[in-house]
Amino acid sequence: MLQNAKFPVEEVPAFGRVLDKNKNSKSIENTGYKFIVRKDTGKVLSCMTNNYQLVENNTIIKTASPLIKKMGGKISDVRVLRDGAKTMMKWTFPDNKVKMSKDDEMIPEINIVNSYDGTVGLNILGGAFRFICSNGLIIGFIASKYTNKHIKSNIELNDLDRIIEETINNTSVVFEDEFPILAETKFQERHLVDFIKLFPEYANTLVTDKLIIEKPKTFWDLLNVGTNILTHHMNRDMDSTHNLEGKLYPKVKKLALKEAEVAVA
Repeated sequence: MLQNAKFPVEEVPAFGRVLDKNKNSKSIENTGYKFIVRKDTGKVLSCMTNNYQLVENNTIIKTASPLIKKMGGKISDVRVLRDGAKTMMKWTFPDNKVKMSKDDEMIPEINIVNSYDGTVGLNILGGAFRFICSNGLIIGFIASKYTNKHIKSNIELNDLDRIIEETINNTSVVFEDEFPILAETKFQERHLVDFIKLFPEYANTLVTDKLIIEKPKTFWDLLNVGTNILTHHMNRDMDSTHNLEGKLYPKVKKLALKEAEVAVA
């Protein structure tokens, strides 16, 4: 499965030609740009500035795969998009699943996304993800997130083993300590006001109707209602939707932890 992501790539200098004042053609050897080319197909994946640092999928896999395997992860999905310009790799940890309700189990995942066209840098996401769309969109609960741009001055790109290990450990904390609290703690009516306020005013009727239909009882139920609304009923082409997606889990978690403390007291 990982073999699909190991295709070779190379940097090819971008040369140019201009006309001088006498309209004679003159070559430019240093344009400040380079092409990222997939060697096995000859496909040009992008044209980047010389400040772009190439981070090959193969380099990531050599670091990530044995480390994740050592920590209990198993490769479960590899997607190569846009002829290789973007690659998504997913590892799951089936021995660490958490039962959230009678019919709902969550399995920790590590998703690594890399691109050769600058659309994303190196992204390492830990959490539980409902699905991954064909266009590369990840939807779910992000427990730990690392993003870094492909620039030569970025020294963190040389420390992948530490970053991956931290992502796995942070994700484990969420699954072992936070998710059970959400599943076991019932929310109060006052929490619904805070929940509805998370969404834009135009969505108030939609959110209210969803709450009436789904009849959530725990904070985990509430989180699932919010995720469903964001996934299926809001415009996913808008930045505000994705910003709200990033705020949903932290907000519901904060309310749940506070309510759990009150219950214990």
